[in-house]
Amino acid sequence: MFAKLKDLPDERGRFGIFGGRYVPELLIPALEELEEAFERFKNDKVQQDYYRTLEHDYAGRPTPLYLAQNLSERVGTRIYLKREDLLHTGAHKINNALGQALLAKSMGKKRLIAETGAGQHGLAVATAAAVLGLQADIYMGVKDIQRQALNAFKIKLNGGNVIPVSTGNGILKDSVNEAIRDWISNLGTTHYLLGSSVGPHPYPKIVREFQKVIGLETIEEFQQKEGAGKLPSAIIAAGSGGSNAMGIFYEFLDKYEVELHFVEGGGQGIDGSMHAAVLSKGDEGVLHGAYIYLLQDEHGLVNPTTTRSAGLNYPGRGPEISNLKKIGRIKVGIATDQEVFDAYSLSCRLEGIPPALETAHAIAYLIKNKDYFSKKESVVVNFSGRGEKDLDTVSKYFGVEISNRY
Repeated sequence: MFAKLKDLPDERGRFGIFGGRYVPELLIPALEELEEAFERFKNDKVQQDYYRTLEHDYAGRPTPLYLAQNLSERVGTRIYLKREDLLHTGAHKINNALGQALLAKSMGKKRLIAETGAGQHGLAVATAAAVLGLQADIYMGVKDIQRQALNAFKIKLNGGNVIPVSTGNGILKDSVNEAIRDWISNLGTTHYLLGSSVGPHPYPKIVREFQKVIGLETIEEFQQKEGAGKLPSAIIAAGSGGSNAMGIFYEFLDKYEVELHFVEGGGQGIDGSMHAAVLSKGDEGVLHGAYIYLLQDEHGLVNPTTTRSAGLNYPGRGPEISNLKKIGRIKVGIATDQEVFDAYSLSCRLEGIPPALETAHAIAYLIKNKDYFSKKESVVVNFSGRGEKDLDTVSKYFGVEISNRY
């Protein structure tokens, strides 16, 4: 059933029934141009060498695979953390931002636009634009600007322009809408640097290509620690569109002895509507140019999402993640906001590592299901981002006003 998953998407940009290009006719030539440029970029040794140099010398790859001893004792098995939080800008997002920025420059584009929720992707794009001499305009929902004020400020410090989005619910989905409108109006000069494994073909493939280094390093580092030929029993990644999840999952897709767990935002609980549990509660449909799983009502209108984690407030899942759910290759879980804040605190107390609220979903799921995971030989958690960006949200949750106390 799962044969040749690593060969997807097919020539039509499909992962099984998911993916494709559901876009205005005006965008088809731009997407075809992007696909052709990406194939040239992949095979250009000079460009690839420069990208690898930036990844190593500028971003800080490879990231370590850390055996979390105290967390391991709590769960009852060996827990490894793939420390993407140690990268420059604080998350895995820089991998894709540097790659696509270089790709855009090779196409002669002078301007980058992007959407951002948690701010990590926007910061990564502004950072890549700064080092490569490009302009960066970042669309960010007004609600996300409020709860991610630090990252919004960092974007501006790096020369990026934060464009507030007040339409809709003022969150990630709405920022994507505005970025697409901008791109349609400025195709000749502008590259839309999509940050997650969503959107029309070839974007899911491009983002995965620049993120798959996470899984490649994980295999090499795990075998250095556990022995040649060894693989973890399970991998856990939290996600929305799925960039960090596909980054670590991809190299394991055809290694069926390794379980792949994808954790969604449970918000206030999935029995009601205050959540972002797309794979658990959603249906198939079209959003932002691709056929995917999404949250929608009986009329096909997109339902709002609710989670305290800005980066998980997207009402759809990328086509590759959608396909993996459809065929049963991934196990889908949730973590509620309360469980996530508790996991944030626990990670700090046990390991001295504050996780991004997105990452804390994976830790919460691990802790909640420790009886299940204790039966595994080893588990890798993709520690996709650092938690400083969320300190204001976390402190308020625990009843502390940082500005008044320190």
